[in-house]
Amino acid sequence: MLDRKPYLIELLTPRQSDQDFEARLEVFNQRYRRILDHGAVVSIPDNPLGNLHFTAMETVEFLGLPLDPERTLLHLNTFHRKLDLDAFLDAALAAGLKHLLAVSGDGGPRLPKLEPEDLGSAAKAVTSVELLEYVARRHPGSFTCGVAFNQYEPAEHELAKLRRKIEAGARFIVTQPVIGADAAVSSLADFGLPVWVGAWMSKRVDLLVECVGLGQLDAAGYDPAANLAILHDGFPSSGIYLAQLSFKKDWCPLLTRIPCAERAA
Repeated sequence: MLDRKPYLIELLTPRQSDQDFEARLEVFNQRYRRILDHGAVVSIPDNPLGNLHFTAMETVEFLGLPLDPERTLLHLNTFHRKLDLDAFLDAALAAGLKHLLAVSGDGGPRLPKLEPEDLGSAAKAVTSVELLEYVARRHPGSFTCGVAFNQYEPAEHELAKLRRKIEAGARFIVTQPVIGADAAVSSLADFGLPVWVGAWMSKRVDLLVECVGLGQLDAAGYDPAANLAILHDGFPSSGIYLAQLSFKKDWCPLLTRIPCAERAA
């Protein structure tokens, strides 16, 4: 299961609108290699926030980057044409990749939305549940799929959604970024699945508030490193999913579950 690595580090592919595409590719190249060299898992979102990005597979293949099946997590959302969805899955399978994070995703005016009939589903709309079911039908036993958990939604509603996702084949959970202690996230241990707890590593908590509807949060008082330390202590049996992690900093004092001596091991 993702080689039981303690950290998943989020890395965005270049946007299709980036003017200096070659420079953004080089940034991706350097950051991708750094994540692997540190011994963590590289986690690549799928058109985050509804913005058009190049896909993980086409970016990695273009750059000739090494693919480690145990340390690569590709996200897959519902905003695709059926043709592109199948191409994505087939390319991931051909590359030997094993792990997908199925999410409903964020739409946008330039992003097509999968329809239930595209996936042979009788559901009213395509959600991560329908994605999980389709992946299992198209490539039986080939992928281990995880799902997101939004602890900022009403607990009863979100836990019911999670149960449906697990029934559809989810085998691990990644939460939204957690600020301090969180009872809903702690309760995920009851499901007996591996959990990676989200950590927001930027002082720009206004972006987090906008993404998840967190409400008011004192941006001036938020310390990403201090919050990460709280998550390390509060969720000792869970991994950590790092979003907005600065690549300009030394990670050794932060990512304490991978001693620097063990990097690239």
